[in-house]
Amino acid sequence: MIGDKVVLKLTNIDLFYGSEPDRLVILDKADFTLNRGETVALVAPSGTGKSSLLHIAGLLERGQGGMVEICGRDCSNMNDNERTSVRRSEIGFVYQFHHLLPEFTALENIMIPQMIAGLPKKLARERAIKLLDYLRVGHRAGHRPAELSGGEQQRVAIARAVANVPLVLLADEPTGNLDPATSKYVFEALSALVEQSGLAALIATHNHELAQKMHRRITLKDGKVVELP
Repeated sequence: MIGDKVVLKLTNIDLFYGSEPDRLVILDKADFTLNRGETVALVAPSGTGKSSLLHIAGLLERGQGGMVEICGRDCSNMNDNERTSVRRSEIGFVYQFHHLLPEFTALENIMIPQMIAGLPKKLARERAIKLLDYLRVGHRAGHRPAELSGGEQQRVAIARAVANVPLVLLADEPTGNLDPATSKYVFEALSALVEQSGLAALIATHNHELAQKMHRRITLKDGKVVELP
């Protein structure tokens, strides 16, 4: 159920490289708002700034101007330690490549970020098992990433991203390396998590079929965020 609570707000975001007259403008006074329980597709050609927008929204990168608010809290002028703390507690990330730790099992990969955040090992394990079961990979909990299929790896990556119960999920082509049938399954699992938890998700994708199933679609044009019909 989509709520009316704004969990992510970008205002007048500027990002550019170089100086005039050869300045390369990526984002130009870009604005965007994401609400609780909402999935938004970011659909734009390569090189238009999709990853940059996600990185700024996720406090991984700083622009030259503008404001990033997470649940009404201005994060723009935070120092690196403060930004790391917000990322750890409020933001989850899923990338095109799963980035799972190869020497650890699926279960351990989901437990580790929870334990880093201070959750006791027993509770971290219980939550990890529940997430794996929910995403239908519980039977693979003891396997390392190399022993999992691409779809299984990405579902474990999604479980890891939401293990610390973030408010915002940012995903950069999360089904980009998967075949169409697996992509559909992974997206449905991700959507179900958003629906059940009230999480808000901004998902960059080239898959127009999946984008049509989200609540809203946006693109980037001349450095600005534009709503698509």
